[in-house]
Amino acid sequence: MEMLIAGLVIFLGVHSVRMLAGGWRMRMRVRLGEGIWKGLYSLVSLLGLALIVWGFDLAREQPTMLWAPPTGLRHAASLLTVLAFVLLAAAYVPGNAIKARLHHPMVLGVKVWALSHLLTKGMLMHLVLFGAFLLWAVANFSLSRRRDRRDGVSYPRGGVTATIITCVLGLTAWAVFAFVLHGVLIGIKPFG
Repeated sequence: MEMLIAGLVIFLGVHSVRMLAGGWRMRMRVRLGEGIWKGLYSLVSLLGLALIVWGFDLAREQPTMLWAPPTGLRHAASLLTVLAFVLLAAAYVPGNAIKARLHHPMVLGVKVWALSHLLTKGMLMHLVLFGAFLLWAVANFSLSRRRDRRDGVSYPRGGVTATIITCVLGLTAWAVFAFVLHGVLIGIKPFG
């Protein structure tokens, strides 16, 4: 469990720099240069992610059951993960109405993804992993919206075509991940 927690601290810590130390972040980007900053950011993020994967795998060897979630929640979790993938796509497709309305769809996607997994998992390792991501996403979304209001950030209205493309991409990515990649990468087949 220590490796999992260390990975979460590193990964989520790096992804919290903007919301907790924005001024320092800007100074370092100027001091180091954009390329070096992004390279270091990526390396530390990958280190954190590797520790999360390794730590989670180690935690699977000694599972601690906290509760037994009702099996009916799997359906709700499946629907929530569809929404999470659409929100993730909305972060990248320019000019969509979802991003225009929600402003930070990727963070909301992480929040929905984490919540969906907490609904169906009752082991300590799941609570630590998905609970950490959920808490991070709640704090990040709140602080990001507050920063937008403070800085007077406005988002342009989204178009119908871009929104349809966003939904199609999100649904397609969800289907590929749910029916193929989740089993290959995670070792658990949600629908089989």
